[in-house]
Amino acid sequence: MNYTGYELALLFLVYSFLGWIIETVVTSLKKKKFVNRGFFNGPFCFIYGFSAVIMTVVLWELKGQLVFLFLGCAILATAVEWFTGKLLERMNRHKWWDYSNKKWNFDGYICLQYSVIWGLLGVLAMEFSNGFFIGIFDLLPVFIRRLILWIFIIAAILDGVASFAAVFHIKKGMCTIYRWNSHVDKWTYRLGTWIFGHVEKRMVKAYPVIEEEAEPVEKEGKFAEGCGFYKIFWLFFIGAFLGDIVETIFCRFTMGYWMSRSSLVWGPFSIVWGLAVALATVLLYKDREKPDRHIFLVGTFLGGAYEYICSVFTEIVFGKIFWDYSHLPFNLGGRINLLFCFFWGMAAVVWIKILYPKISGLIERVPKKPGHIVTWIAVVFMVVNMAVSMLALIRYDSRDKGVAAQHSWEQIMDDHFDDAKMERIYPNAKEK
Repeated sequence: MNYTGYELALLFLVYSFLGWIIETVVTSLKKKKFVNRGFFNGPFCFIYGFSAVIMTVVLWELKGQLVFLFLGCAILATAVEWFTGKLLERMNRHKWWDYSNKKWNFDGYICLQYSVIWGLLGVLAMEFSNGFFIGIFDLLPVFIRRLILWIFIIAAILDGVASFAAVFHIKKGMCTIYRWNSHVDKWTYRLGTWIFGHVEKRMVKAYPVIEEEAEPVEKEGKFAEGCGFYKIFWLFFIGAFLGDIVETIFCRFTMGYWMSRSSLVWGPFSIVWGLAVALATVLLYKDREKPDRHIFLVGTFLGGAYEYICSVFTEIVFGKIFWDYSHLPFNLGGRINLLFCFFWGMAAVVWIKILYPKISGLIERVPKKPGHIVTWIAVVFMVVNMAVSMLALIRYDSRDKGVAAQHSWEQIMDDHFDDAKMERIYPNAKEK
């Protein structure tokens, strides 16, 4: 993957704009009037840009393999679409789009025909249009193209602030704040209310569900009740611990010897499993009463996409390959395989239907005040643990390349996490 950060930013903005054109044209033709379909107020639909960048970063090694590239783009973009829909539903407690009337739909957020379109668009982008857009971009002087990108990025960030504010209906809160200010600040107040009013009207036209009465929010009576921050953090913590234990025992029985499966330098924690448990809970919490096959399919496809992305991310950031399934049948680049994707599906069913209710109940038994204190101690520990682990892995890779320690933090890593210790913690890590 040879794209620079500026080139990826360009692709993100270009495909967001093209996605906005597609969504706006299709919706306007259906309703026979112009409708700005994007979530943001400007001409951008960022789900397209985000999907294009993820495809470019994650699936670069599949270029030229059209069948696998098509499947990878279709699955990855479909996962992004479903994930985005679920997050927006958690924000507003309504579906922002609904494909329930289409054949072969799943959960109303994704359907087969759009997944096929995603796959075709992804192949077109990866094989042809990425190079075309970057080639045009490179014709501009370096200063000019970077200036243009920063202007659009800053505009998009400001637009995003206004759009999210409209979704959360914080205009009233801003009005109260502005009334405390002097007479001069009334112009700021008027400008703020005009901006939020304009954005809300535009978003209501595109997504009428914003104005519909939402379901009541679950209030926290016990510690970590519902599906809030405290519950999700402890599920992440417990999932990371149990995931490491399960993988260690699995490797012992399948390979015949004990081997560390931890992601961190301190403690038996597998971040991949912890994040998977947290994300599965957030996304499937409202679907926990649905049939097992529903949970299994979601777990299979999203688990496979998640594991593939984690594999590419760790390889790019740390320069190491932490697992390789090339020896297993039906694998994709050695990063995922069909059997383990099924395991993700089964794990999702076991987690949501069996383990989650029991573990959730145990977490809620913790007294409120001690629970909050212990949670923040654990948060600090995990943040520091992940930061030190990342520095140790970066230094581990640098030592493999013969780079001597030049800074104090590098010397600290060399003293406390030498090659022998890192090989014990990460026995499967190898050069890419």
